[in-house]
Amino acid sequence: MEVPARPEQPLARQTDTTSSTEPFHPAFDATLLAGQLAPSSMAMYQRDFAAYVAFAVSPAALLDAATLARWRAHLAQETQMSPNTINRMLSAVKRLMREAAAQGYIPHETAAAFAEVSGVKAAALKERIKENARVKIEPIAMRTICDAPASERLIGLRDTALLASLASSGLRVSELAVLKRQQIRAKGNGYVVLVRGKNDVEYREAPLSREARTHILRWLAERPVDSEYVFTSFAGRGERAAVRPLSASAIWRIVRKYADTAGLEDIKPHDFRRFVGTQLARSNLRMAQKALGHKRLETTARHYILDELEAGLTDDLY
Repeated sequence: MEVPARPEQPLARQTDTTSSTEPFHPAFDATLLAGQLAPSSMAMYQRDFAAYVAFAVSPAALLDAATLARWRAHLAQETQMSPNTINRMLSAVKRLMREAAAQGYIPHETAAAFAEVSGVKAAALKERIKENARVKIEPIAMRTICDAPASERLIGLRDTALLASLASSGLRVSELAVLKRQQIRAKGNGYVVLVRGKNDVEYREAPLSREARTHILRWLAERPVDSEYVFTSFAGRGERAAVRPLSASAIWRIVRKYADTAGLEDIKPHDFRRFVGTQLARSNLRMAQKALGHKRLETTARHYILDELEAGLTDDLY
């Protein structure tokens, strides 16, 4: 089936290259979703679609929904990917095929055939779901982590402010990494952070504790360089402050470092976000939703509330 070429990108070879190891490039990719997704989401779609292209081998196979079904079987049988990861990758391909049809690159019938390919069942691959995928942090453990940095050192001041901000705002790593001073605002008797996340059209408010703001002000007062970003990096082997913001991977390393110091395993930055959701939901689920910036209350309830069943709940029912 011939695919119409994009004006700015020539169509790949139309001959079947199943027996060839020479790579080919499809006439469309994740840039079809420009203006619909955040750059980080588009990058993930691009990676997933590239993996499917590599499996398909030829343009003809690429546009055959049966290839997607075979890819699903390959991912389930030949890899150790979790069912959630496999289903995300399948969904990425189906989303791109749907958009390709909408933009006239492929027939709508082709996209419909892809849409009919089902995902894997989580129950069938439940042994691949990591036990530590979502770690619940109790308040006393969070206090231990946040108190771990050595506050007498400049890097300790930064890390204390960073951990306190994560623990009280529920910000994503990508949001915290590019946080600027002007985004922190006073509101009533407290403070909020104006942030625009991956699914936000406009800026939203996220909470920020007074303690976190105090640590931020101390860090900024002691920092010897001027930068619009709150959390900046250090250059070289010594503690030479730099003006560039921390990367998301650097924030990951900071969180893991102090969690390990506190004797807590498998802690990730996103567990801080779940901590905020869990704690706020104990008194007001709606406030937890607003703090995390979720569009749907179900997302908050299903993925960000890690309360466990308490023993003795049925002792006095009758």
